[in-house]
Amino acid sequence: MPPVIYVINPNSSTDVTAGIDAAMAPLRVVGGLSIECLTLAEGPPGIQTQRDVDGVVVPLLALARSLEARAAAFVIACFSDPGLHALREATAKPVFGISESAALTAMTLGQTFGVIAILGTSIPRHLRGWGAMGIRDRLAGEVAIGVEVTDLARGGTLDRMIAAGMRLRDEHGAQVLVMGCAGMAGFRDALQAAV
Repeated sequence: MPPVIYVINPNSSTDVTAGIDAAMAPLRVVGGLSIECLTLAEGPPGIQTQRDVDGVVVPLLALARSLEARAAAFVIACFSDPGLHALREATAKPVFGISESAALTAMTLGQTFGVIAILGTSIPRHLRGWGAMGIRDRLAGEVAIGVEVTDLARGGTLDRMIAAGMRLRDEHGAQVLVMGCAGMAGFRDALQAAV
C-alpha cells in the first residue's frame, strides 16, 4: 500500500474533520501521496483549554503509533499543536503542527503576522508557543472572535473573522493573517478576498 499523509484532528468533531478534509482537496494530486483526514474519537468536541490540549496527547500518540507503518508524515490539525514534540520523539516520520507551520509560513510572506483566535482564553496559550519558538517579535497581535470550536459553522463566523482580520491589518500592522483554528479552514478563501 502507498504511504499516506495522516492529518489528525485531535478533537472529536467530525464536522471539523470534514472541513479540514475539504481544505486538503487542492493538495491532492494524481500520483501524489494520499492524504487522509482522521478524527481522534477520544478528544473533546473542541480543544479550547490547556487541559484539552494536555488530555489528547496520549490518545493522539496511540493513534499515530497504529498508523506508523503506512505513514509518510503526520499533521496535527489543531492550532494548539497538542502532542507535537511528543509525537516527534515517538516517530522518525515528519510531524507538522498547523500552528508552528502557519507561523513559519507567514514569516516567509511578510515581516509581521496576526492571528485570528477563536477565544480570548486561547491567546495566552498561543503566546507561550510563539515565545518558545522565539518569534514573539514577529507577531503583530491576536484578535479573538469569541466563537467556540463547535459553533464555528453557525452563522456570523465569517463576519467576525473579517472584522478581526481588518483590525489585525489596520490597527496592529499585520502583513499576513493566520487563522487560529483548524475549524476555520472553510473560511479561508472568503476571508482572503475580504481583507
